[in-house]
Amino acid sequence: MNRKLFKSIREYKKESVLAPLFVILEVFMEVLIPLQMAKIIDIGIQDGNLPYIIKMGVILVIMAMLALWFGVKAGTYAARAGAGYAKNLRHDIFYKVQEFSFKNIDHFSTSSLVTRMTTDVTNVQMAYMMSIRLLARAPIMIVLSWIMTLTINVKIALLFLVVIPLLGGTLIFIAKKAHPHFIAVFDEYDVLNNVVQENVNAARVVKAYVREDYEIKKFHKISKKVFDLFTTAEKIVAWNSPTMQFFVYTVVLCMVLIGGRDIVFQTMETGELTSVIVYALQILSSLMMVSFVFVMIMIAEASSDRIAEVLDEVPEMSDKPDAVKVVPNGAIDFEGVDFSYAGEGGNLSLKNVNIHIKSGQTIGIIGGTGSSKSTFVQLIPRLYDVTKGSVKVGGIDVRDYNLEALRDQVSMVLQKNVLFTGTIYDNIRWGDENASDEEVQRVCKLAQADGFVQEFPAGYNTMIVQGGNNVSGGQKQRLCIARALLKKPKILILDDSTSAVDTKTDAMIRKAFREEIPDTTKIIIAQRVSSVEDADLIIVMDDGKINGIGTSEELLRTNAIYREVYESQVKGGEEDE
Repeated sequence: MNRKLFKSIREYKKESVLAPLFVILEVFMEVLIPLQMAKIIDIGIQDGNLPYIIKMGVILVIMAMLALWFGVKAGTYAARAGAGYAKNLRHDIFYKVQEFSFKNIDHFSTSSLVTRMTTDVTNVQMAYMMSIRLLARAPIMIVLSWIMTLTINVKIALLFLVVIPLLGGTLIFIAKKAHPHFIAVFDEYDVLNNVVQENVNAARVVKAYVREDYEIKKFHKISKKVFDLFTTAEKIVAWNSPTMQFFVYTVVLCMVLIGGRDIVFQTMETGELTSVIVYALQILSSLMMVSFVFVMIMIAEASSDRIAEVLDEVPEMSDKPDAVKVVPNGAIDFEGVDFSYAGEGGNLSLKNVNIHIKSGQTIGIIGGTGSSKSTFVQLIPRLYDVTKGSVKVGGIDVRDYNLEALRDQVSMVLQKNVLFTGTIYDNIRWGDENASDEEVQRVCKLAQADGFVQEFPAGYNTMIVQGGNNVSGGQKQRLCIARALLKKPKILILDDSTSAVDTKTDAMIRKAFREEIPDTTKIIIAQRVSSVEDADLIIVMDDGKINGIGTSEELLRTNAIYREVYESQVKGGEEDE
């Protein structure tokens, strides 16, 4: 497994040491038990010495009980160490993902990150738990059992010197043949999880277009691929058992031949042969354990490499040692900004953008699909870094800010509104976890959400299901706006966030903005001209460039794109009436 991940063991080092320690003690007891049994047979039973049989029998029971207790303790510590290790790995992955920029997250699909945090971590957990238990047990059991066999019968002990490497090599060969197939499975798991996640999230669309059969076929296709890969790997691993059985029976037959001959010539006792057979089974079963753990480690190796990819990912953005922690005001400056999602040399989504926005202004942004409106606003809270030029907030380059301080003062309501499982109070308090009920209700009134919330039987204690699927699109938008307002930001960005509300509600929201947060810089991306018509400035974007800037009246005179949109909406609306 990837050694880099071992640092996640942390506070479970004690359990990781105690588990193999108790395993060693368990093995010592198990190795001594056959020797004790041989004494009972060869001395007690053969001589008819009942007191000796009882005495040795009591010792045998005590040794068996000790072996049982050591085994239970070893299993307990191993389970605790494995579970703790997995807990820390999930913690480290999750915290690492929180540091990622959007560009980092783009390197991994959502389903892939979920698979790594669940299936892959479970594989590593099981391999680690079995390793600290069985890998400590098997080598010691093999060595001690062989030494005990050597003290009883040298010829049988020499037989094991041939069998052990032969059987061990065969089992390892089988494991290595299966390994590539297990690796391929996990990549397909990512695809499978992605298909399931996409289907569940888009359940309404699937049903609306009656595409259940298509989705089922798509699921069965990838599921069949995972099945085929697992089946191929398991077919190879299935050779473990018959190979093991073949060697077991062969060794037992050889031991019976050698031991039987020695018993006939009275160079070996019957009890000694019984003990040697037990030792042989212990040696061979230990080799089987090693093979089993080896397969698990090889599976876990693929998983640990996938986990390490996430943990080794270098966050694209990080705070400078002297990062600015106070945002003075909501002024925004774009100076010669170019931006490409692919980085330097990639196709530019924004091209030579220059603009100055005063603190407290209301800015409307309008433009066709693909004009990079959303890309423009995502650079302000530094969700992405510019490829060229600079973005400044309050006169300071956003790259010089402490990320938490910057984003705490830039509230952004994205196109895809997201609510979390919990009450409406819980969701709104994402903006300020310490906000009172009155403060939550106040921002909901500003966002025109209070009316419909009060209509719910449980009011603000209404539970929002996962994804917010028990509220409408317009209701979800207004709750997200209220959440953003609760932060009391210096900059408020609405990325087409009122598209699902009617024009009257839209107008009331904008009126509340003007009256209640006049000092906050407000940037409103909209498809409707009416949503930005009364803005201080309107930015018209086209193909990643600023095509025009001005008030609605100025743009009607000077900008063809704005005039075309305005006339198609306003005049079209009048004709419909």
